[in-house]
Amino acid sequence: MKNKVVVITGGTGFLGEYFAAALREAGATVVVTDVADGADVKMDVTDQASIDTAFEQIVAEHGQVDVVINNAALDPKFDKDTAQNQQDFENYPEETMLASLNVNLVGAWRVCKTAVRQMKEKGGGTIVNVASFYGVTPPRQELYPEGTEKPVDYPISKAGLIMLTRHIASQFGADGIRANALAPGGVEKGHDEHFKAKYAAHTTLGRMNTPEEVADALVFLASDASRGMTGETLTVDAGWSSR
Repeated sequence: MKNKVVVITGGTGFLGEYFAAALREAGATVVVTDVADGADVKMDVTDQASIDTAFEQIVAEHGQVDVVINNAALDPKFDKDTAQNQQDFENYPEETMLASLNVNLVGAWRVCKTAVRQMKEKGGGTIVNVASFYGVTPPRQELYPEGTEKPVDYPISKAGLIMLTRHIASQFGADGIRANALAPGGVEKGHDEHFKAKYAAHTTLGRMNTPEEVADALVFLASDASRGMTGETLTVDAGWSSR
């Protein structure tokens, strides 16, 4: 990915850091954007003006944007003691649903609007939207402790992100723009052994994924190695989908 300028949203988060490291190792110039401290460029995906300003700054500094990774998302770590995971489907708060959609789906759409405009001007580019296997298949609530559940907002927003990806691929392929989605399965991050064992029983590899595995797949989609792919969803879920 030498000479490629890559912009990552939500780049200071857990997977964002692995993505940035893997892309840099592949030779890319990586610009980490986020609302959090530690970002190269501040960008708020809920604010179109913030996105436009960030892209203007990046293009002014680097001359172009070749690849955009939509990684910003609201998906708090599952915690049986939090209100979010104790709200059942029938009583899930509308404001929480709308907040998730505003970041996970509408936020990515906002970024894609600006990215497509810039990429059309330069003659092409690549977009990778980080979805989830929960955007492909619904959560298996039996994984979670009794009285809790994986909230409905995250799967719905990630499923919408996959369709956004296909829409962009269909509409802008003639402009040299590719768009693919990455759908990671559960990534190990300090989960307790009981949860990991229950999760592993649903996969053919018998384990959760590592962040490095997901980052490797991200680099493939961001690079010219996937130049024949657009509108696709690459699932990295340790065989969850094959059971």
